Amino acid sequence: MNMVNEQFRHRHAAHCESGVASTLMSHHGAEISEAMAFGLSSALSFAYLPFVKLTGFPLIAYRMPPKFIIRGMAKPFGTRFRFETFRKPGDGMRRLDELLAQGKVVGLQTSVFWLPYFPEDMRFHFNAHNLLVYGKEGDDYLISDPVTEEPQRCAAADLQRARFARGVLAPKGLLYYPETLGSTVVQPEAIRKAIRKTVRIMLGPIPLIGVRGMRMLANKVAKLKADEYGFNYIGHIVRMQEEIGTGGAGFRFLYASFLQEAADITGIEVLRELAERMNEIGDGWREFGLKAVRMIKGRETFDPALLSGMLRSQAEHEAGFFKKLKSAVA
Repeated sequence: MNMVNEQFRHRHAAHCESGVASTLMSHHGAEISEAMAFGLSSALSFAYLPFVKLTGFPLIAYRMPPKFIIRGMAKPFGTRFRFETFRKPGDGMRRLDELLAQGKVVGLQTSVFWLPYFPEDMRFHFNAHNLLVYGKEGDDYLISDPVTEEPQRCAAADLQRARFARGVLAPKGLLYYPETLGSTVVQPEAIRKAIRKTVRIMLGPIPLIGVRGMRMLANKVAKLKADEYGFNYIGHIVRMQEEIGTGGAGFRFLYASFLQEAADITGIEVLRELAERMNEIGDGWREFGLKAVRMIKGRETFDPALLSGMLRSQAEHEAGFFKKLKSAVA
């Protein structure tokens, strides 16, 4: 069985879901960058969730949950997405084949661990990796994975395993695609609404979310000791920040790019200055990650108080940033 969408063009991106969203929307005529997809969906966030465990440690997220970016494309473009999950793997694979036969480009949620084109040292049990399927040749699916520079091929058995992996954020064979597209142009008011929503998320009253969540994590780090648990806890923070998705710094750089584009569309010039400030905040997250890694590897003395202080500093910088961003789009 050979089914290939010849009009589809693969695009390399920094992050899987924002990359999938921008590629999918562009394929359907709404030509947008990855940064615009990320910002327009109000995906920037922070969450410290001690009751949700990954490898025994709390979930620490620097963006909104899976599917948030894809769903965020609906209102700005008058788009209706169809999402489908499956109880039986065979049903999910047959449905994918049906859609490919119709010429559709299909988004999938998968587990990184079971995708064979990832190098072994980059595979881990993360079940919210998004990619696009644009065709099938024989038993191989043609994959547009945004985090790879070139399109990939994946055997049916491997893709099925990746789609139906179990555990936290189990994909359950999720596939999605746009059914309708009402507009192909980003409107200035859509950008303002998206920015206001991000501000509410980051400055909101929920203790675990946004700036408050950063402060709670800082408090936890301050109580760590120089033992195996403490080292592993800090290592987990760095992994969540730098390896899963694009992490804390990467998402901040992506949002800075969005603000630069937003300034062009809305004419709000102060957004350019705020974009530079957000880049500086991203640099701060990178500095935290570097300091933490040096401590873990024994190149510097393990100092939870210092790391906690760096996290509190990041929280204060982001609090000030989002207050100014709120004023800019008021």
